[in-house]
Amino acid sequence: MLRPRIIPCLLVSNGGLVKTVRFAAPKYVGDPINAVKIFNEKESDELIVLDIDATVRGAEPDYKRIANLAAECRMPLCYGGGIKTAEQAKRIIGLGVEKVAVSAAAVETPALIARVSKEIGGQSVVVVVDVRKRAGIYEVWTHNGTRNTGKRLDQAAEEAESLGAGELVVNSIDNDGMMQGYDLELARQVRELTSLPITLLGGAGSLDDIGRLIDTCGVVGAAAGSLFVFKGAYRAVLISYPNRDRKEELMRRVAVRA
Repeated sequence: MLRPRIIPCLLVSNGGLVKTVRFAAPKYVGDPINAVKIFNEKESDELIVLDIDATVRGAEPDYKRIANLAAECRMPLCYGGGIKTAEQAKRIIGLGVEKVAVSAAAVETPALIARVSKEIGGQSVVVVVDVRKRAGIYEVWTHNGTRNTGKRLDQAAEEAESLGAGELVVNSIDNDGMMQGYDLELARQVRELTSLPITLLGGAGSLDDIGRLIDTCGVVGAAAGSLFVFKGAYRAVLISYPNRDRKEELMRRVAVRA
């Protein structure tokens, strides 16, 4: 039976691990490799690592960093940042990464999704869509939330599915780093828009927030950044992840919902 996945999402900037609030004010929270080691010990379901500098700077993916992360990681690893060609995606998969995340380039040139899917297999292609809500409509933004693409969420979701993506990750810019809960209206829309496996990101501040997302969407990827790197009202840096009993409790919600 398919199960929800609880997924730490790590942001890398200038070689370090950072956390943002609404895609701004990145706060340094440590070394990415050390974080991976801790999530290994805590038996994380999966890990997403996103280089938030590469696309903005027009840089190539940092293959040395990717190789180091993949060598350390004992869970499925999804890596994104700066990927603009199928050849780059193939090289990253060759380094031991299970999934490649494409975002800005895929939104701006949707045919890239089909090219990458053909090269590495659709199951390894994750399309990441960053959205803001304006006048009741979820609009797609790129380049760390600085560029409005003019596309709506439904358009981006349809393109991702029709062109061969294996998963859709939807990230709420409005909720990023706020730790006040997922946008459940957004989650419902995404669930209705596509039959692809989906992951929601942005806003989780507690395991109860993850539970509410599972209640809303059933089998879903529940991704979070701040929840797994901060502790307490003053946001002291402490990497955490739910233990096996707490995870099983959350998984049982799917059976109840069904």
